[in-house]
Amino acid sequence: MLRLLTPRFTLSSFQESDWPFFLELRQNNAVMRYMAGIASEEDIRRVFGQRLLENNAFVIRLHVDETPLGDVGLRISKVNPAEADVGYSILPPAQGQGIASEALKAVCEYAFYQANVEALNAWVLAANAGSVRVLEKARFSRVQTLEKSFLLNDKYYDDWAFRLTKEDFARADG
Repeated sequence: MLRLLTPRFTLSSFQESDWPFFLELRQNNAVMRYMAGIASEEDIRRVFGQRLLENNAFVIRLHVDETPLGDVGLRISKVNPAEADVGYSILPPAQGQGIASEALKAVCEYAFYQANVEALNAWVLAANAGSVRVLEKARFSRVQTLEKSFLLNDKYYDDWAFRLTKEDFARADG
């Protein structure tokens, strides 16, 4: 099991015992509000099964408590392994406490210095101000706007693409 440590959190690979948490997270309207519609339990189970197989998807927990607070993941491109997408979600009671920012920094460090990734991409709806702040704080740059391109719950949203290179991360972290 892969584990990443931050000053406050342990990020650990998904285990079968994380299923109740993952289901809760993916059925939470506040979490899914800017991600996707609430899927069936069967479809959520299928996504969870993929998380179990990936070494780059993590549950976020406080060092002193085993209670899951969120998840963060890295999906390395099969076509171009020097590129990866990142994503994260945090349970509503834990939002606004810097959890996503701290976890994302750890995943960036892992991606750039252990997984040999050269660039990270993230997609976020323009309306998701909290997630935009997390990416900007992590020094991701907005590189593209897809106007009214993402349909969610019968409404079209602008979709923003963000990018962070290893070089920019090293410069900001140095």
